[in-house]
Amino acid sequence: MFDFEKLDVYNKAKHFNKEVSIFLKENKPDRVTNDQLRRASFSIMLNIAEGSGRFTKPDKRNFYIIVRGSAFECVAIFDYLKNLEAIDEASFTKYYSLLEEISKMLYALIRGLEK
Repeated sequence: MFDFEKLDVYNKAKHFNKEVSIFLKENKPDRVTNDQLRRASFSIMLNIAEGSGRFTKPDKRNFYIIVRGSAFECVAIFDYLKNLEAIDEASFTKYYSLLEEISKMLYALIRGLEK
């Protein structure tokens, strides 16, 4: 088993990525939004994995900061979709809550890796 597979935040990111894939299949937003959301959600999962494999605290921390930025990007995309009325309030709240939890977990990891 790889170290990242033991991280709760990785497993939550994997769950979120699956939820995004389902959302995109069911709702079919425009091509640009679809691509951006797919890449940002996948980036969360992949950068957690990559960051966990780094040897130094500053390297790990940098990856987790990037991951947190991707989570924020997903929030902004869902906010955009809500503004366009392309997503209902319940769905928005579900994704927002998942991302908020992931963001808080990442913040704790980042803080734990400070000098």
